[in-house]
Amino acid sequence: MPSAPSKDLQRVPNPHVDRDYEVDHVVPEFTCVCPMTGQPDFAIIRIRYVPDRWLVELKSLKLYMWAYRNEGAFHEDVTNRILNDLVRTLSPRRMEVVGDWNVRGGIKTVVTVRYEAVSGRKHTSRRDRGVPPPGTSQGRAPSAPTRRDAARPLRQRAPGSPS
Repeated sequence: MPSAPSKDLQRVPNPHVDRDYEVDHVVPEFTCVCPMTGQPDFAIIRIRYVPDRWLVELKSLKLYMWAYRNEGAFHEDVTNRILNDLVRTLSPRRMEVVGDWNVRGGIKTVVTVRYEAVSGRKHTSRRDRGVPPPGTSQGRAPSAPTRRDAARPLRQRAPGSPS
């Protein structure tokens, strides 16, 4: 029984959570449809990531990519949506998705999107902790001179010229 396209990405446990390593998946025959013309668009999609607790299950990735075949979407949108869906499913340490699109109308397009997880420690700014930055009162930055307030050299007027 043949499989059907599906946007349901599946994940499997990463057996080497203790180590950073890179996984590189290449989808050489990605297809979607141009939303303006209805013509097919072809790309090589490259997915590189450093997994944390999860790996993408490859058959689900294949069916996910296949689900775009009849969907109208712009190159930039498709590439970003793929990254968003994979990050939501896998919560990787880092991920990059590159959409290397075939020439269309004489224009070659390559879209690269990246994600990097925030480290385990939550970094808080002084503002988040309620501490004003140095040299300010009540957390407001000192006012900088505006263009009007900035010192300007005096212009000499010619005698009899209007002021």
